[in-house]
Amino acid sequence: MKAEQFQVVQEETLDQFILHVSGELDLSMVPQLRMALEPVMNRTDKALILNLKQLKYIDSTGIGIIVSVLKLRDELKAPFFVREIPPSVKRLFDLTGISRYLIEGTEAQA
Repeated sequence: MKAEQFQVVQEETLDQFILHVSGELDLSMVPQLRMALEPVMNRTDKALILNLKQLKYIDSTGIGIIVSVLKLRDELKAPFFVREIPPSVKRLFDLTGISRYLIEGTEAQA
């Protein structure tokens, strides 16, 4: 079975930076995610959104990156949302306790 190729596709709207994350996010792919996040993490003028709809797998290092983004954006008082979390990833987020700190995109629009 071939692993899903990890990919981050960036999209920018008037008020959002959206990173569409797909494939398998593990230790070997963390540098690629960090590179995609670096230019937008400290930008407080737009919401930062991770869309995980196509994410097939995430390990503890990937979860760690999301936690660090969450902490930084909270310190900056900048909006950060996670959208379309697949059930298998959501289960990991629930088990690790990160779910209660994440705001999913549908709630963010209210």
